[in-house]
Amino acid sequence: MLDDAAPRTRRFEDLPDQASGLRRLFAGARRRQLLPVVANPFVPAGQAVLGLLSTALAAQGRRVLVVDAAGTAPRPHEMAVIDLAAGVETLHPQVAYLAARGLPLAHVDARGSAASFVDAVGDAAPACDLVLLHADPTDLARMLGRRAARPLLLAADDPEAIKQAYAGCKLLAQRCALLTFDLLLAASPLGRRAGLIVERLASCADTFLGAVLYASATVDPLRDPQAAQDEDLARLLQAQIDAGADGRLPPASGAARASTGPQPRAMAPREAALAAL
Repeated sequence: MLDDAAPRTRRFEDLPDQASGLRRLFAGARRRQLLPVVANPFVPAGQAVLGLLSTALAAQGRRVLVVDAAGTAPRPHEMAVIDLAAGVETLHPQVAYLAARGLPLAHVDARGSAASFVDAVGDAAPACDLVLLHADPTDLARMLGRRAARPLLLAADDPEAIKQAYAGCKLLAQRCALLTFDLLLAASPLGRRAGLIVERLASCADTFLGAVLYASATVDPLRDPQAAQDEDLARLLQAQIDAGADGRLPPASGAARASTGPQPRAMAPREAALAAL
């Protein structure tokens, strides 16, 4: 017979719920979100476009880290290779900037994935709750992998810029199975061709890739001082924030086009359709 004074073995149900404690601890923490921006070397004033996006996001209450890993980005700080935080600059109380050209390659694993870079940049600026990741399509594919995201394509009223936007859409659709995108067209919203460009890109993405252009905004970051307050841009970014906040992408509506199927078709009609612009 056991001595009543002997210590009793604690039952499992008597143990404290550590997971519950952790959930309470982090319940008020805002989830860090990722906005991938597909770099386009044929879009003029790329830095102005990033500034426009970060300003518009800050106006919506976000604390933004702009990670510029595109081939056109400035060289990173010499210490950023071993300590990303050393390269983070504060541009505004709500905006920080990291020049990261070439840095994702330092995070590529044996499978060719650079997904760990996304986590690393978030850790480098823990006060930020949104990472705006600007990179070339091939680098974005390595970093995104199978992560759920709706990349933001960049284009301009220029044939090469339009074809490059489609090429980025195609690469991410094929390598990451991403089939929803947004579009920022850096052009005068008063121009007659702006609507045609958006419509043609949406049509080609749907017809040849089975992809959906969810939302678009046309702004002129160089000539319009009020571009950051553009209503279409605000709606586009708010939809991105809402999608990331609950971990899902909302169903397409409004300007979005229904996909007719995921199977790509022949390339010649696509090239002709874009070249017609």
